[in-house]
Amino acid sequence: MILIDYPYISDFLIRTIKENNFEIVSTKEAKSLINDDSLNWISENDAKNKLLNSPNPLVYTNSENSLTWIFNHLKETNLPDQIRLFKDKLKFRELIKDMFPNFLFREIKIDAIQTLNIDELKLPFVIKPSLGFFSIGVHSIRNKSDWHTAQKELNYDNLKSIYPKEVMDASTFIIEDYIEGEEFAIDAYFNNDGEVVVLNILHHMFSSSTDVSDRVYSTSQSIIRKYKERVEEFLKIIGEKADLKNFPLHVEVRIDEKGIIKPIEINPQRFGGWCTTGDLSWYTFNFNSYQYFLQNKKPNWDNIFRTMKDKIYSLILLNNNSGIKASEISHFDFDSLKQDLENILVIRKLDFKKHPAFGIVFTETSEGNEGELTDILNSDLSKYIRK
Repeated sequence: MILIDYPYISDFLIRTIKENNFEIVSTKEAKSLINDDSLNWISENDAKNKLLNSPNPLVYTNSENSLTWIFNHLKETNLPDQIRLFKDKLKFRELIKDMFPNFLFREIKIDAIQTLNIDELKLPFVIKPSLGFFSIGVHSIRNKSDWHTAQKELNYDNLKSIYPKEVMDASTFIIEDYIEGEEFAIDAYFNNDGEVVVLNILHHMFSSSTDVSDRVYSTSQSIIRKYKERVEEFLKIIGEKADLKNFPLHVEVRIDEKGIIKPIEINPQRFGGWCTTGDLSWYTFNFNSYQYFLQNKKPNWDNIFRTMKDKIYSLILLNNNSGIKASEISHFDFDSLKQDLENILVIRKLDFKKHPAFGIVFTETSEGNEGELTDILNSDLSKYIRK
């Protein structure tokens, strides 16, 4: 069963629902986003009753906004508590603290940020909302200058959100140790037997040590081969701790030089936000992540690698970091962007006056041509902005 909510659903996910006749809950949000009466719509009441009668409800959400529906309608199941274990970053750190006994973290209320003396803390550290999304309010602090910058942003006025309180809450933050290593994003799920099924592993590139943006994520055959088994071993422990079955998740970790995996956060009931990483698997590996989760399938990676191109596949979030106000911008020149990237597979334009990004693109890059990804990672995008 699928729950759909704002802010975005891709044509690919809609087509997946239609072609597989997946049940979709008939909420007013879903109906306003999808104008297609031929889908397998199920009323909210019927959906609730069906899911309550399942020992491990099988639900996929395209948006964390849908978590509110689960909290309101499925209280009698384990699902709300399991979701909160991951959605609340403080609860998550408590869940895994025996795995990482030397990892320091603490709670802080937003009103206390302005008076906190960081001389009492070990540098570097990260501060972020305990309930957050989309890197909103996330800061890496390496020195007092970083802290003063963070203090200026971290207030209620700046952190007003389009997301419901269950998704983004600026009242409580977590301060935690900075995790060294290369960052990766993982789409996976626990099947009906509680086994880990990895659907994608993407390298999250950064432009600097203080960059916390979501600009470039890349996957490839070599990345999957290198990390899949150790990711499975790591997630198996998490699944056993939380007793997870029929549970999709989007995981962010860092892997250090010794190959040790340390989790940043786990996002429950979905893959990458805004239909990004979930859709990308189709263009990269030629399988449908949503279908695999809902039908309890596993990728046959050996077969995939036999026919897969030796390329790098990326999703690029064109966030507006130009310093130019949206009100001053006429449009984003995607035709010009095409000239700077080897092969754009998909362009998804967003309303940059409503959202903090011009769009999302999926790309294919030949090995040896990774410089184009570095260039777009470091760009302020002003060359593509038209006033």
